[in-house]
Amino acid sequence: MQKYFHSVMLEKENCKGCTNCIKHCPTEAIRVREGQARIIEQLCIDCGECIRRCPNHAKLAITDTLDRLNDYKYTIALPAPSFYAQFGPGVMPHHVLGVLMELGFDHFYEVAVGAEAVSAYLRRYLNQSQRPRPLISSACPAVVRTMQVRFPGLLENIVPIETPMEVSARIAREEAMEKHGLKDEEIGVFFITPCPAKVTAIKQPFGERSYVDGAISMSSIYGEVLNRLNSTGSNLKSTLSPVQGVGWGKTGGENHAIKDHSLLAVDGIHNVINVLEEIERGGLYDIDYIEAQACTGGCIGGPLVPQNPFVSRVRMESLLKELGTRGEQELNVPSEDQFYRLSETILPRPTLKLSDDVNQAIQMLEEVERIYADLPGLDCGSCGSPHCRALAEDIVRGSAETSFCVFKLRDKLQQLAREIVDLSHMQPPAMGRVANGSKEDAKKDEFME
Repeated sequence: MQKYFHSVMLEKENCKGCTNCIKHCPTEAIRVREGQARIIEQLCIDCGECIRRCPNHAKLAITDTLDRLNDYKYTIALPAPSFYAQFGPGVMPHHVLGVLMELGFDHFYEVAVGAEAVSAYLRRYLNQSQRPRPLISSACPAVVRTMQVRFPGLLENIVPIETPMEVSARIAREEAMEKHGLKDEEIGVFFITPCPAKVTAIKQPFGERSYVDGAISMSSIYGEVLNRLNSTGSNLKSTLSPVQGVGWGKTGGENHAIKDHSLLAVDGIHNVINVLEEIERGGLYDIDYIEAQACTGGCIGGPLVPQNPFVSRVRMESLLKELGTRGEQELNVPSEDQFYRLSETILPRPTLKLSDDVNQAIQMLEEVERIYADLPGLDCGSCGSPHCRALAEDIVRGSAETSFCVFKLRDKLQQLAREIVDLSHMQPPAMGRVANGSKEDAKKDEFME
């Protein structure tokens, strides 16, 4: 079995076995057994939905800390565009970037610049590509991994284009090597991330390598940035902050940067799944391109952002208006198309199978259908599986039992209770013969007298 890296982890001490997570996981990757949640490694896409839903904080994302900057001779910060929207009115990108330099980074490169460059390439690609419609954005790794697990037939619809994070990291790394004469391994590039899926994309990329060395959660760094903004006003830096690139931080920003095509934007992982199901049925063929983001509101709604996403949306709109008054700026980015292309094809992810043997798998599937038909069909989740069919599959795989269903267990208990009552009114045959024999002996004795 292929080994996967996962940024989303379970804090067993905090888990109460409440089943909130299993009912909201988009790939049905969680089960609750013996009062503890268990994550199925092959199915988990690290979207962070369980982090968002868990009332006991039993799910967490593994990210880097600022201490990791000490591992490199030269460090570069890559702030996601959504990071700018976490701060109050009047805080501009150059304020935030100045504080990041004070925190120990040697340089920064705005992911918004990479997003602007990717937008330009996307416009060219959509005009030239003959791939199946609708084409689907590759920007959100949680969406791409969802397709690997649940919609492998649609992988050919994904545009073979690197994410703004990777494009930005590669540009920043190559500039640092050329300008300062550094070796590749001496440079540490760190993404300021709104979600755990980006962490996983860094540790286990779709292509040959990731140009990013680590990811720091927005929530973990937010307090230090805010304190320095309030106390010192930060060491101001000149920045590009292109308005279209910054707009990628919210839903619709990617499409706004692409412009002249039939475009659709969908956010929220369950809404994304509904759209992908529609494409599987042959719909949406009139759409050229779909911007799909796992988090509601886009990256400003990620599980690792500190602010309420609705507040961030207002702040992002205000920021975009302010940046829009500056006019367009010339960006020094690569123009070759090959620079933006994925180095490898995105392949389906092997998932749970009933059996590798086709004949046995068919028999097991028939058993699943039989068990499922006998279950109540209420999908309550009390069994620790997300719904009744999942429980039927778990039973056939040997990881669950019919008695896990509380309704089937109740039926068994009621049947057992009836049997106990019936037994309580019965006498063993030996006891009955002894009693009858005593009566007959008494009658004989009375006759003989």
